[in-house]
Amino acid sequence: MSGFDKNWLALREPVDARSRDKALLAAAVEAIENAPGSTILDIGCGTGATFRALSPKIERKVHWQLFDNDRRLLDEARRLHGNAVEFIRCDLNNIEALPLTDARLVTASALFDLCSEQFIRRFAERISTTGIGLYAALNYDGEMTWSKPHPLDQAIAGSFNAHQLSDKGFGVSLGPAGWKTLVECLKERDYTLQVAPSPWIMTAADAGLQRRFIDGVIRAIYEYGQLDENEIGDWAGFRHRMVDVEGSLCRVGHQDILALR
Repeated sequence: MSGFDKNWLALREPVDARSRDKALLAAAVEAIENAPGSTILDIGCGTGATFRALSPKIERKVHWQLFDNDRRLLDEARRLHGNAVEFIRCDLNNIEALPLTDARLVTASALFDLCSEQFIRRFAERISTTGIGLYAALNYDGEMTWSKPHPLDQAIAGSFNAHQLSDKGFGVSLGPAGWKTLVECLKERDYTLQVAPSPWIMTAADAGLQRRFIDGVIRAIYEYGQLDENEIGDWAGFRHRMVDVEGSLCRVGHQDILALR
């Protein structure tokens, strides 16, 4: 899996937290309260953002397992949470290694847009063998819009989404289509699905995240190499100027998924 900077994860966490669909989050908590088993398995855990989002809302005592293969991010999670959770360092491609025996729910955030169809199918098959549920939040769905328009906005978003269709560590990624494939695979395995949009709505108050997001988009566009570099530079300059303008918004689409049997 492509490595993520802990500072980027920290920067996006407040916007992630407010963007999660509240009804779906409440349904996930209810599922945790009522399901058998004593463990929540958070895959691709990063520094533990999903744990921080859910754990204060859960009344029953549960054991959290935070599963990732990035030592730096696990070290940061360990620094933040100490012995409150169990840490598992393992490659998620080794799906058979997922400790599902005593799990109530598998959770993930901002993960499945990074995954290939083959990985998603293998994952869906693995969890279906136990019937365990899944709460997968903040899957990028391809939407990228701005309240202050620029002529290149649509072309930039298209090139960015095309760039997402590369190998992020789990085979050639489905990018914005990943969430739909996950839903289809779980329906095929007799799960009941709830899906809700969870878009980022970034304002001037989120200037730091907006600027990092814009810079990441620009890097991807340059790597993709289908647009004129001078035009990309003009778009980047305009977008950075708009960040602090009153009424300027950036919307980045995501989808939350809850799958239960």
